[in-house]
Amino acid sequence: MPDEIHICYHEETVLPAVAQEYLAALLAGNREQAYQVIREALRAGLTIRDLYLTIFQPVQYEVGRLWIINKVSIAVEHFCTAATQSLMLELYSEIISSHRSGTKLVSACVGTELHELGIRMVTDFFEMDGWDTWYIGCAVSNEQLIAAIEERKPDMVALSATMSYHVPKVQELIHAIKQAFPQQTPYLMVGGMPFNAAPELWRTVGADLWAINADQAVQAAHDLVRAGQNYE
Repeated sequence: MPDEIHICYHEETVLPAVAQEYLAALLAGNREQAYQVIREALRAGLTIRDLYLTIFQPVQYEVGRLWIINKVSIAVEHFCTAATQSLMLELYSEIISSHRSGTKLVSACVGTELHELGIRMVTDFFEMDGWDTWYIGCAVSNEQLIAAIEERKPDMVALSATMSYHVPKVQELIHAIKQAFPQQTPYLMVGGMPFNAAPELWRTVGADLWAINADQAVQAAHDLVRAGQNYE
């Protein structure tokens, strides 16, 4: 690993500087300064979609990377995640779209997976697109998720795994869902770092689609539901 730690971002935009400032405030434990960075960016015209894609997501990836290489403690990683989640909750009233598409999403982390920020972001993007969403949470049993699917009858189920050792749980859950709903199986989307690292893994676990970020997830799901066929 390089001695100098750099956040990953798109070089051609002006947003990386904001992401760097937000990350620095979080790592310093200055929640109010971090919030102020985001508020100023929004006042300057940053959209919530771009906030998620160009600040929250890459900063969270960087925090996770710093933890993995032992540059920050698990306490710092948890603080940074909680701060971003609090901001997302603060912005939620601006996320809900007045336009409703008539499509429904149920989303959850699989097994004992506790890294829920990514799937929360994905769920918010679906909400902004007019979907009716139900985020079930993390550490949800297969039986509880299947019961939620039975109750909500979603068009799409989104499953998230951040740690690679949860991938078999994803495959197991997908199999259980297909068995529970053999005639009307909802479309099944997967996401998370293991799937980003191995772009064909979603096929192996039996999902209908995978996307690398929330924006692509919504577009892929929209195309799949409208077309009525598996996403390629």
